Amino acid sequence: MADKKIGRNDPCWCGSGKKYKQCHEITDKKIFRYALEGHTVPSRNLIKTPEQIAKIKESAKINVACLDAIAEAIHEGMSTAEINDIVNDVTYSMGGIPAPLNYEGFPYSVCTSVNDQVCHGFPSKDVILKSGDIINVDCSTILDGYFSDSSRMFCIGDVDPAVQKLVDVTKECVELGLKATKPWSFLGDMAEPVHKHAEENGYSVVREIGGHGVGCEFHEEPWVSYLTNAGEDMLLVPGMMFTIEPMVNMGSNAIYTDPENDWEVYTADGLPSAQWELQVLVTEEGTEVISW
Repeated sequence: MADKKIGRNDPCWCGSGKKYKQCHEITDKKIFRYALEGHTVPSRNLIKTPEQIAKIKESAKINVACLDAIAEAIHEGMSTAEINDIVNDVTYSMGGIPAPLNYEGFPYSVCTSVNDQVCHGFPSKDVILKSGDIINVDCSTILDGYFSDSSRMFCIGDVDPAVQKLVDVTKECVELGLKATKPWSFLGDMAEPVHKHAEENGYSVVREIGGHGVGCEFHEEPWVSYLTNAGEDMLLVPGMMFTIEPMVNMGSNAIYTDPENDWEVYTADGLPSAQWELQVLVTEEGTEVISW
């Protein structure tokens, strides 16, 4: 559905209290020009207002606190169920709600994906972290109806140098994607350096699962691929918010989902996978990392 037309002297749709001509009129005209050129452009509901951004940042404080607490506590011999407990303790004590809990039937408060698990790993008292393991902890928070989402990798004990390199290169991919994210560029401009860096190091990027818009809902448009090229995909406009979270596999990009729980995703070849996730806001000047 097309965005509703607003008079130049009407209040701006973003809720700033300013007249439209003093606020988003120029931005909307610029977006319209890109649309006429055939580009995919965001609708207004994907452009966060200053009030929404402020509330999402409050949610992100909890999300970051959870991951900081995990970083301090994680150790060899710890169960992944203990990580779930930490997320619950921190989140609820700060007034938030774990976003994954009961989301489309997901039964836990956090995703803990170990070694060849690509994503959506179930915390369990039976999964004990051992030296050499790598684990992605993916944390998402709701506060007053606003969402934050980020993940970090943790290396346990003595990790094989080849596996450590996978973790490090994946983080570099995210950093390159962040550097390339700019207003009035495209999602493909972010994605191209991500997959090129992974492939130059002999790795592959998962195709079926990507990033997403986030903030007012857990998963919003756009769906974010890390395999498109510069100039492709949706136009990036100040106020847009999404995740940069490539899943990088040491071997093939082929994956499968556990048929018993229909959640946990693994590499098809059994080789390790790594992922880091940032929640990013596109600004007038560049980007701001909201959750990390």
